[in-house]
Amino acid sequence: MSLLEVNDLSVDYATPSGPAHAVSHVSLTLEAGEFLAIVGESGCGKTTLLFAIAQLLTYPASVTGGSVLFNNVDMVSLKKEELRERRWRDISVVMQSAMNALNPTLSIGAQLADACRAHTDWNDERITARSAEVLQMVSIDPVHLGSYPFQLSGGMRQRAMIAMALLLEPQLVMMDEPTSALDVVAQRSLMRQIEDLRQRLGFSVIFVTHDMSVVSHFSDRLAVMYAGEVVELGSTREVFDQSRHPYTQGLMEAFPSLLGAPRGLTGIAGNPPSLVEPPPGCLFAPRCKFAFDTCRVLAPELVERDGHATRCHLVNPVVVA
Repeated sequence: MSLLEVNDLSVDYATPSGPAHAVSHVSLTLEAGEFLAIVGESGCGKTTLLFAIAQLLTYPASVTGGSVLFNNVDMVSLKKEELRERRWRDISVVMQSAMNALNPTLSIGAQLADACRAHTDWNDERITARSAEVLQMVSIDPVHLGSYPFQLSGGMRQRAMIAMALLLEPQLVMMDEPTSALDVVAQRSLMRQIEDLRQRLGFSVIFVTHDMSVVSHFSDRLAVMYAGEVVELGSTREVFDQSRHPYTQGLMEAFPSLLGAPRGLTGIAGNPPSLVEPPPGCLFAPRCKFAFDTCRVLAPELVERDGHATRCHLVNPVVVA
């Protein structure tokens, strides 16, 4: 049994023009200790999917269908108090902007202590010891328990958020673009830190990012999202080396390679479709240079072959009876 099973999950945002389908019928699994990366351009539904898995959505967003089975318990059906018992203990989330996620008026130690008191009956001595321990895990001197967020660098703030997420040794840690505000050197350092901790502690990771190069050497599997749908899903190495969906190929061509001869970078022409009134057929068809008539009228299914799933008529031709 998988640690996490997302089945046919859909999320809508209420808008004056009608519901916007931010996540549309997404299904995926996560094994214990696995690192799954979710990539795609801004607005494709990555963060909404992550928040739906953790049941952190607030109005105007709501789950409109599907289930999220964590240890075979459907998170979507749980009440607020039941969810509260599972957060931090079983599932924790590292938000995108550490400066905004951390309380600027409280020290790092006070914020770690708040999380402990909210979810455990530990005494002050144990809380202090555990807080110092998790800071050391992420290479921050425990002296910074008395520091405020503004006194830390961007990389240290992000590592403090990861320390907070690891306080109660959860089975799953979900990260929403934790490297987006960091320079490339700090990004690499943070990714190595995350991978070392995962290998040492054995937790699973769902890592959301718009930058495929960040996770290229760290994730086990890669899910590519476009307009609320998963369009490609497979092992990270295979998706990088043998990407099948034209959108994934376009993302690959949009960032430079560190190996081989220099090449020009090309962007993906056009704009994502309206999520309120999506076009018929494949949602990527208006931007796809390979699109043909079937693409514009018939929505493709996500078809898996040898552990590599793709949502594309070019890869999975429609058989006419």
